[in-house]
Amino acid sequence: MTRALVLGGGGVTGIAWEIGVLCGLHRAGVRLGEADTIIGTSAGSVVGTLLASGGDLEMAAAQQEKDVPAGRSSSSGGPGNSQVLAALAVLADPSIPPQEARARVGAMALAAPTRDEQTYVAMIGAGLPVQDWPDRDLRVTAVDTADGRDLVFDAASGVPLWSAVAASCAVPGIFPPVTIDGRRYMDGGIRVGAAADLAAGADHLVVIAPMAALTRARITAEIAASGAGRSLLIEPDTAALQEMGQNMMDPAHRAASVRAGIRQGQALAEDVRAVWL
Repeated sequence: MTRALVLGGGGVTGIAWEIGVLCGLHRAGVRLGEADTIIGTSAGSVVGTLLASGGDLEMAAAQQEKDVPAGRSSSSGGPGNSQVLAALAVLADPSIPPQEARARVGAMALAAPTRDEQTYVAMIGAGLPVQDWPDRDLRVTAVDTADGRDLVFDAASGVPLWSAVAASCAVPGIFPPVTIDGRRYMDGGIRVGAAADLAAGADHLVVIAPMAALTRARITAEIAASGAGRSLLIEPDTAALQEMGQNMMDPAHRAASVRAGIRQGQALAEDVRAVWL
């Protein structure tokens, strides 16, 4: 019987909330890190790497609760945030075929002024608990800016872990697309949903999705497509959404987000246990 854990995107606050949920579940004796397959998208690729490498969830949660330095209350203000909203508008337009919509967003990502790519990739690499792919089935999603094609990186892809995670987290307008084998890749969240369909073949499936409120129908369809016999979608409740705030890239909400996640993880432990075990 195989078990798969899917971790969706959700920016800085999504990372904190996901870590909190996993930590709360761990405290209750439910260890999702034992999954046979871990699939991470954007924020989920960071948390997935932490989990697949055997990282200490209590330590990670404590790190999220640290105070944010003055002057760093938001990392996505101004033009960057406008680019994100513009990208979401394109992706939500039902008149545009999904892959074409992703390609349009890719063109926007390439044209947007952002920080230097090498500096960005180095920053992501420095924040990961390991530099090499863990000896686990860890999969990281990204989207090709040129044609909107979505793909998955893993240990067998030959791509450095930090490049794969940086690509998966490259939010258009905020972070630069990442160059891999001559092509430029952006945030796996542009795929829309949580990539739960990539867990096809798993018997037990848990999906943790910080932005499920925006893409719940797509995630539900992905779960159905996976064919998992038992499945559960975990998303922020009303209180958690308030704590996470409206700007998913605002680190000032990390502490509140991780605490909300711990609370939810502990409260949902029996529901998760019923699916997972």
